[in-house]
Amino acid sequence: MAAAPNLPTPSSLESAPLSEGARLIDTFIAPGKTFTDLRRNPSWWAPWLLISALAILFFVVLERQIGFEQVTKNEISRSSRAEQVEKLPPDQRARQLQVATSITRYVCYATPVTLLIVFVLVAAVLMGVFNVAAGAGIGFKTALAIVAYANLPGVLSALLAIISLFAGVDPAGFNIRNPVATNPAYFMDPTANRFLYVLATALDVFVLWTVVLTGIGFACNSKVKRSTAIAIVAGLYLAYKLASAGLGAAFS
Repeated sequence: MAAAPNLPTPSSLESAPLSEGARLIDTFIAPGKTFTDLRRNPSWWAPWLLISALAILFFVVLERQIGFEQVTKNEISRSSRAEQVEKLPPDQRARQLQVATSITRYVCYATPVTLLIVFVLVAAVLMGVFNVAAGAGIGFKTALAIVAYANLPGVLSALLAIISLFAGVDPAGFNIRNPVATNPAYFMDPTANRFLYVLATALDVFVLWTVVLTGIGFACNSKVKRSTAIAIVAGLYLAYKLASAGLGAAFS
């Protein structure tokens, strides 16, 4: 008799390695698969590259549709030094605007580097909290990969922002820090009550999605329950926003 073919078992199918493309897609539709696959290969570069590419595209469109000079003017008008700048002689005001515009442009196009630094810092903090408080036993490279993949909803946020720029926005009212109506703060005056404004930004749909994905990622790579992991990440995020809101109100 001919030998029966060796068919893959359900367990072998579940443990089949994912390609980078599959990981990116599954982060949105089946995040458990992506984060579990990080046990095999905790690479972080694919999501970082994708997020960086969309960020750069957003800034290219922003420069074309609105311009960094207008963006800088808007930022100054919302800052605590708006009156001080307005009182300067026209030549000094123009010089300060030129310098500030150049800084804004450089900072925006340096976003890929800034993102990586932020990912590293967030991964280090979360790794420390989960390992010390929950005994997760997660390595830094895995933590970094979790953070990178968990931030993929930012790609959708960038796409919405790009679409809104092409659809037409009021250049004088554009807020580069909050360009899309995905949180209550979008509909608020950022200069009226800075504490409440910053707290309102915490309710951003895509950021909350990232918080949930981060918790799922740490749960999939440790023995920490998913609900507990999400609660830990949410608690740290809330503490960060409260601190940011307090500092913003103190120095406004």
